[in-house]
Amino acid sequence: MNYAKNILETIGNTPLVKINKLTEDIDALVLAKVETFNPGNSVKDRMAIKMIEDAEADGRLKPGGTIIEGTSGNTGMGLALGAIIKGYKLICVISDKQSKEKMDILRAVGAEVVVCPTNVEPEDPRSYYSVSKRLATETPNSWYVNQYDNPSNALAHYEQTGPEIWKQTEGKITHFVVGVGTGGTISGIGKYLKEQNPNIKIWGIDTYGSVFKKYHETGIFDENEVYPYITEGIGEDILPANVDFDIIDGFTKVTDKDAAIYTRKIAKEEGIFVGNSAGSAIKGLLQLKEHFGPDDVVVVLFHDSGSRYVGKMFNDDWMRDRGFLDEEMTKATDLIKDHVDKPLVTVMTEELVSHAIDRMKKYKISQIPVKDSSGFIGSVDETALFRAFVEDKDLADKPIKEVMGEAFPIVDKDASIDKVSKLINKDNQAVLVDLGNNKYHIITKHDIISAIN
Repeated sequence: MNYAKNILETIGNTPLVKINKLTEDIDALVLAKVETFNPGNSVKDRMAIKMIEDAEADGRLKPGGTIIEGTSGNTGMGLALGAIIKGYKLICVISDKQSKEKMDILRAVGAEVVVCPTNVEPEDPRSYYSVSKRLATETPNSWYVNQYDNPSNALAHYEQTGPEIWKQTEGKITHFVVGVGTGGTISGIGKYLKEQNPNIKIWGIDTYGSVFKKYHETGIFDENEVYPYITEGIGEDILPANVDFDIIDGFTKVTDKDAAIYTRKIAKEEGIFVGNSAGSAIKGLLQLKEHFGPDDVVVVLFHDSGSRYVGKMFNDDWMRDRGFLDEEMTKATDLIKDHVDKPLVTVMTEELVSHAIDRMKKYKISQIPVKDSSGFIGSVDETALFRAFVEDKDLADKPIKEVMGEAFPIVDKDASIDKVSKLINKDNQAVLVDLGNNKYHIITKHDIISAIN
C-alpha cells in the first residue's frame, strides 16, 4: 500500500503550473512552483523540518524540549507540524502586522503565540527578534530556531526545492523569481540551479520599506530605506545570514498596493489561491519582463496559501480602507459612499461653542455645519476655534453664532469630483452634498485625499 507514515512525509514534490492570463505580455514560458501543496500550505514546511532534524542530530534540540521562533506565520506552521509529530512544545513570536488568520492557525495546531509590535527597531526589547531570543534564554530545555541565520534554512532548498525545479523543467529553466525574506529559499535554490547552469538568472523580489535592493546594488545598509510596510513574508530591516547576495543577480521592488492587487488577480485570473508574497512575486516578474525572451523558461515561486489573507487582501473593505481597490470615482457621492449612511453632525446657532467641541471629540471630526430654522447658515472648524480660543479664554460659553464662519458650499450629489475639489481650499474646509429628501452629507479634504490612489 502507498501511504505516508506521518504528515511530514508529504512535504515536497509540489507542482509546476503554467501561468497564462497574467503573463500574456511576456514572451517566455512562465511556470509557478506552487508551494501551497505542502501540508502546512507553504514553502516553509521544507526548511522548518530540516532545521528541526539538524538540531536533533547535533543535540541542540533535546527530547521534550520547547521550540522557540520569531515568525511571520508560515515557518511557525511548519515547526508546529514537526513539534506535533516529534513531541515538542512550540512558542511562536509574531509581529502584529501579520494576519489574524495566521495567528489563529498557529494556535489551532497547538502553538503558543506571543504577539509583538511591528514598528520598533530590531534591537528594541519589544521586537519579535528580541522577544524570541529572551524567551529562549528564560525557557528551560528550549531551542531558538533563528531561521534568519540558521544555515539549515537555505540547505533545505539546496537539497530539495532546487533539484525539484531542475528536474521538473528538465534543466531548461533560465530564470528563477522569488520574494526574499529570510533568504533561505532564494539562496538555497539559487545555489543549486547555478551549480547546474551558471547562466541561470536569480531574481529577488523586495518591498518598499526593506533594505535588500539597495544593499545588493551598493553594499550600503541604508536605514532610511527602512519604514513600515503592509506586504507580508518578504523584505527585512536586517541582513539575515541566509541571504547570499552573490547568488542573486538583481532585485526589483513591488509596492504594497500592487502586491495586494496581484494577489487577488492570481486567484481570479489563474484560479490559484495563494498569498501576499505571491502577488509581489508575479508583479515583480512583470516588472522584469524585458529580461525574458521567447526561448526562456521562467519559474516563479508562490510561497503560501490565500487562506491566510482572507481578512486582508481578499476582503474588499480592507482593500478599500487602504486605497488598494481600483474603483472609478467620478462624482460627489463616490467620495462618501463608505459612510453616507451615517447622520450629518450639525450644531445650532444658539448652542454654545462647548457643544460643538464636544461633538468634534465624540465623532472625531474637524468641521461642523451650523444651522438655524431656515437651514445651513454657517460653519465651524477646529482651526478657527483654536485661533478664537487663543484670543478669548471664555470662548466655550459663547453661542456658536458669534464665532461661526461662512456656510459650506452645497453641491448636487452628481457634482463632479473636480468641481468639489475646487471648492475646498484654505478658506473653506468642506462641502455639503444634497442627497435629496432634505438629507445632506459632508465632504472634507480627508475624503478627497483618501480617494487618491
